[in-house]
Amino acid sequence: MIDLKKYLDEKFIKFLLVGVVNTIVGAGTMFLLYNLCNWSYWWASAANYVVGGICSYFLNKFFTFKDNSKSIKQIVLFILNLFICYIIAYWLSKEIIFAILNGSVSVKLIENIAMLVGMCTYTLLNYFGQRLFIFKSNKD
Repeated sequence: MIDLKKYLDEKFIKFLLVGVVNTIVGAGTMFLLYNLCNWSYWWASAANYVVGGICSYFLNKFFTFKDNSKSIKQIVLFILNLFICYIIAYWLSKEIIFAILNGSVSVKLIENIAMLVGMCTYTLLNYFGQRLFIFKSNKD
C-alpha cells in the first residue's frame, strides 16, 4: 500500500505550482479552441496536453524534481505517461459525467464539466506517474 503522506511534500507543492502555469496555458488553449473555434472535445483537450506537456516537462524536470539527467528514454516515458494519464482521465471523466447528467443539461455543458473533472483526475495520475516512474529518486 502506498503511504500518501510520504508524497504530499514539497515536491507535490511544486508540482501543483507548475500545474497552475500549465493550467493557465493549457486550459486556456483548450477552452478557447473548444468554445470559440468549435474544435471537438478530443482535439481541444489534446491541444491542452500538447502545449501543457512541453511546459510541464521542463518545469517539473528542473524545478520540481531537480533532475539534471539527459535521456531520450526519459522523454519517451514522459510522453507515454502524459498520454496514458490523458486517455484514462478524460475518457473516465466523460463517461462518468455523461452517466450522471445525460439528458438533464446540454451536451456542451456536460463536456465542459467533463473537461474540468478530467483536468483534476489527470493532475493526480500525472503527479504519481512523474514522481514514481519518470523522475523517480532513491527516496521514492
